Order: sequence, then structure tokens, then C-alpha cells
Amino acid sequence: MNVVFPAGRKTSRPRGYIENYSPQAKTRELLDQAQAVLEEYREYWPLTCRQIFYRLVGAHGYAKTEAAYGRLCHHLANARRGGLIPFYAIRDDGVTTYRLGHFDGKDDFLRHLRGLGQNYTRNKLADQEYHIEVWCEAAGMLPQLDEVARAYSVPVYSSGGFDSLTAKKDLADRICEIGKPTVILHLGDFDPSGVSIFDSVAEDVAAFVEADRRHGLVTAQFERVALTAAQVRRFDLPTAPPKATDSRSKAWTGGTCQLEALPPDVIAQILRKAIEQHLDFMQLGIDEEKEKHEREEVTRLLLAPPRD
Repeated sequence: MNVVFPAGRKTSRPRGYIENYSPQAKTRELLDQAQAVLEEYREYWPLTCRQIFYRLVGAHGYAKTEAAYGRLCHHLANARRGGLIPFYAIRDDGVTTYRLGHFDGKDDFLRHLRGLGQNYTRNKLADQEYHIEVWCEAAGMLPQLDEVARAYSVPVYSSGGFDSLTAKKDLADRICEIGKPTVILHLGDFDPSGVSIFDSVAEDVAAFVEADRRHGLVTAQFERVALTAAQVRRFDLPTAPPKATDSRSKAWTGGTCQLEALPPDVIAQILRKAIEQHLDFMQLGIDEEKEKHEREEVTRLLLAPPRD
């Protein structure tokens, strides 16, 4: 269906870029603080709006309410449209993309192959004892986590649909296909539903793996990397009462906390440590050395002139 907007149609919300964006003094002060947070954690871009929010709460005394969070999101969006904040500094989507491996022609394909050769990376998990994966509730945080995990060839997944039967069976099938012990490192909010879903998924996937595995060495081990009660206490994170509408709250003791309350650098440190606990560093060093030689060899082959 084609949608055509009539000329001169007015809308209360901005569309596209905002020309000559000039926020009021109070908004400008908030955006200055947000830009300070972005600069502080520049190496972890893109940040999520929720991460900026929690840093403003902790460092600048910003109100910790959903209304205040909504206002912040609104002003951050306008600041991006107005050119004050780079679009790529913030990620606020949960979009899943299917990419096409199509090319404009033979030359385009050959350029692609040469680029693959020059960026050849050896799978560092192939000869490790464990296969490792990272799962995170917040899709917007995946680029940050990937920056940590990719050095070890550890894949990162969004667990927004973690409790779906399809997702659980796909994970179990992948573990069985890989054929060795697997460790799933999970990062999510500290609340009744998040903890309960994590426990049920761990049990369900482990049951599928046990039923379908080819041999007894194939196992599924789940570790909750963050957020934990100990981390909430250690980093003095802001908490909120559990939702009264959640039936699991009756058995919950204490407050709840969102993963994004942890600063990005702390999350990176926690994840890196969790991954490295399951690695053989001697094997990792061997793979890194092989990677250098193999990249040179692959690049030479791909840049060689075609045979007649």
C-alpha cells in the first residue's frame, strides 16, 4: 500500500532532521550532561538511552522516574535530529535484519573476497574445550558486548525472546551440532521475571540437549553474569520495588534493578572476566599466531591474478 502525505501536513512530532535546533536553557543543561556521559564512555558507543539515564541519576542527580526517563529520551532524539549528538552514539532499536549476500557484479564480488582475506579471523573457540555464547536482554547493548566478545570469537545474541520455545530449541540444536560442552553467559535485569525466565530456560535447554546429544560430553551450562544481587550491593545501584502485577514478586526479597544501571566499562570488565574463566590461554595464543600466517596466505591467494 502506498502512503502519500498531503503537502503542508502538520505534525506535532519532528520528522527527519531538525533545522536550526535551539533547545531552551534547561534542556541545554540536560543535554550538556548527557554529552558529558557520552564523552566519558566514548569507547563503548553506542550507549542506550537507559545507560545515559542511570549515569545522569548517579552523577548529576537527575530524577529517577519513568517520566524523567521519557523526557530524556525525547530530548536525546531531538538532539540527534538537530545534529548536537551523533546518531551512531546512541542505539535505541531492537531491529532484526536479514542481510542479502548479493553483489553488483563479478568485480564487486571479487572486492568482497579480497576484503574477507585481508580481514580473515580464525575462530578462537574451535580448538577450545568449551563453546561460549553471550546472551543479553537489552538488544541495544549488543554492540558494546560484541566489542568485548569478538576478540575471543564468542558470539553475542539478544535474548528478548529467550523464553520462546523456538529460541530454546534452536540453542539446544546448536549446542548438539557443535558437539562439546557449552557455556551460556547471560546478562539481564535483576527482577523476579528475569531471574525466573533465566532459570526456566537453563532447565529447558539442558533437557533438550540431554535428550538429543550424540555423546555425554555435550552439556549446556548457564551462568548469570549480570545483574546479580551481589553486584547491586557492590556498586550501590539504584533499585525499585518489584512490580505488584508480577505474581513472582511474592517470593522476591528486596528491590529490583536494571542491567543498564551498571556503567558500560564495568559491564565490559565483568563480561571479559566471565569469558576468560573458560578459556585455555595457551591455545588462544597458538590460534592468534596461526591467524597471522593464515591471513597472509589467504590474502596472497585472493590477490593473485586469475589463471588463463
